[in-house]
Amino acid sequence: MNDDTFVLRPVGRVESPLEDRSRAPRQGDEGAPDAWLVFEESVREGLRDLRPGASAILLTWLDRADRDVLTVRPRGDGSRPETGVFSTRSPDRPNPIGLHRIEIVSIDGLRILVRNLEALDGTPVLDLKPVLGPQSER
Repeated sequence: MNDDTFVLRPVGRVESPLEDRSRAPRQGDEGAPDAWLVFEESVREGLRDLRPGASAILLTWLDRADRDVLTVRPRGDGSRPETGVFSTRSPDRPNPIGLHRIEIVSIDGLRILVRNLEALDGTPVLDLKPVLGPQSER
């Protein structure tokens, strides 16, 4: 492996009623249904301190994104000027890493029910990180 190559291993998948990108909300707080994060057995120990009610940052691999896109019209609005993807939240971009602020609703072993996730069913989960407050020691 050279310095320009990275290997990412999904640690889970999203289970969501959202299957069609054109019908999914653009952001999680725009009407996204509750969804499940289903983690691999190999990362069970890493989930042990998560708690319902906590906010977290979820990183996903937007596997249905177009990786050749460098400019978009924000929110697909043809009246808006073309904008470089690094100034937008567009899922279409050279490295389609999804960034989602979610709330943990409940936990059932390797399955975590979350709120405010607009990711499609089957989306690979890359990582989950706590939202840190000013007094956090993590």
